[in-house]
Amino acid sequence: MSSGIASILDKKVHDRSDILAMLQCSEEESPLLYRKAAAVRDRYVGNQVFLRGLIEYSNICGKNCLYCGVRRDNHKIERYSLSREEVLEAAMTAFRLNFGSIAIQSGETSSPAFVNTMEELVRTIRVMTGGKLGITLSLGEQSRETYQRWFDAGAHRYLLRIEASSEALYRRVHPDDDMHRYQKRLDCLKLIQEAGYQTGTGVMIGLPYQTMSDLADDVIFMRDFDIDMCGMGPFIEHSDTPLGARGTDNLFLKERFSLSLRMIAIMRIIMKDINIVASTAMQTIDHAGREKAVACGANVVMPNLTPARYRAGYQIYEGKPGYMEVSEDNLSGMNFDLLPGTTLGLGVWGDTPHYGRRRTVK
Repeated sequence: MSSGIASILDKKVHDRSDILAMLQCSEEESPLLYRKAAAVRDRYVGNQVFLRGLIEYSNICGKNCLYCGVRRDNHKIERYSLSREEVLEAAMTAFRLNFGSIAIQSGETSSPAFVNTMEELVRTIRVMTGGKLGITLSLGEQSRETYQRWFDAGAHRYLLRIEASSEALYRRVHPDDDMHRYQKRLDCLKLIQEAGYQTGTGVMIGLPYQTMSDLADDVIFMRDFDIDMCGMGPFIEHSDTPLGARGTDNLFLKERFSLSLRMIAIMRIIMKDINIVASTAMQTIDHAGREKAVACGANVVMPNLTPARYRAGYQIYEGKPGYMEVSEDNLSGMNFDLLPGTTLGLGVWGDTPHYGRRRTVK
C-alpha cells in the first residue's frame, strides 16, 4: 500500500514526479510523509519551535487583490494604523515574554511617511531591546532603496509571498493593472535577497483554478529561488472579495487543510534547513491546525500581539482567529499544546541554517 511513497521518501533527491506523488498520496500513506518531514526537521533545524510575535501594523492597502479582505476596494472595514507607542508596546511585550523575534505585517503602501515610520520603528526597537529582539518585516513590494534602509535599520528577515508561482494563475487572482504585476513580485523577491535579508515567500493552497501541477511547480519555484523561510497555508474565502462572493464549502476547506499539511511536509523534505511557519490559516480550519502543521515539519508559530481592538480590522480571510491574548500564563499552554519531542525556542532569534549556508556559498 505504501511502498510507492516509502521508496520516494528514501530518495536523497526528488524530482517533479516525486513531488506530485507526495501531493497525491493516499490518506493511509500520509502519516509516512508527515513522520519523514518531522524527522528531517529535527535533524536539520532541531526540535525547537520558534515564536514570532505578530504585529499587524495597518490594514490600509494600496493593492486590490481579488482574495484579500483588506483589499483597497473593500469599503466595509474600518481602516487603522497603530500608533508608534502601540507598536513599541507590542514589541516590548514580545521581549518581556522572551519571544526572541517579532514580525511586523501591514497592508501595502510605499509613501515616504510609511517608509520613514518603519525605519524609525525598527531602529527604536533595536535600541530598546539592545539588539536582542529579531525583526521580521512583511510590508509588500518596495523599492531597492527602501528594502536596504529597513535592513540597515535592523530588520533581518522579510516575507513576501508570491501567492502563486504560475504567472497565469497569479493573473487570475489579481487585477490586470500595473499595481499587480507578476514580474514586479519576482523582482522584489530578488531585491530582498540582494539587500541581505533572510528571504521568505509562500503560496496559497486550494485557490480556484489551481492544479496539483501548479502546487508541484510552487515547491520547485521556492527550491530554485533558494528561499530561507516559507509561509503558506490554505486559501480561505472572504465574502467581501471577488473570489469570496460565491461562498465556500466546509468539505473543500478540509481538503485544502489536508493539502496544506502535505505541502508543508514536502517543503521540509525538499528544503531541509529552512524555517517553515505553521500559519494562522491552519488554525482557522482546524483548532489543532498549528500543532498538526508542526507535526508535519513546521517550526515557527506566530502568536498575535496586535492590540485586540484592531484585530477585527485585519481579516484578510474570514474566520481568522483572534488567536490568543498573549501572557506568561498561556505561554505555558502553548508549550503544552506542542508535540512531544518539541520545545519552544525562547529567547533566540531562530535563524534558519539555510541562510548562513546560502550566504557562505555566494
